[in-house]
Amino acid sequence: MTPTNIALHQKSRILEISWPDGVTHQLSCEFLRVNSPSAEVQGHGIGQGTLQIGKEDVNIKAIEPIGNYAIQLVFDDNHDSGLFDWDLLRSFGENYDTMWADYLKQLEEKGYERKKPGQII
Repeated sequence: MTPTNIALHQKSRILEISWPDGVTHQLSCEFLRVNSPSAEVQGHGIGQGTLQIGKEDVNIKAIEPIGNYAIQLVFDDNHDSGLFDWDLLRSFGENYDTMWADYLKQLEEKGYERKKPGQII
């Protein structure tokens, strides 16, 4: 299913995706960055992924269409190697709460304390 609209809200760091069935998902830039489908994040095989830390303030600086099946997100930390296809983005929207909770748990297990928005460390 191809989105009917993709809108980046840079100030709130939210990518809003609307679908033909009327569903709209709001995905944070941080969520998209730490779940990038790139090999840098996911690794080259099962269990080889790298936990992304310190991405609280990341934003998207460009969205590049890839044919009729995906977008490439260019993040302001210069990460740009993941292709986000429509099925992946839909899955992210449907599983956002579970995936986000899992990410926060992983950070906690590593002893990382997320900084608050705008906080300088």
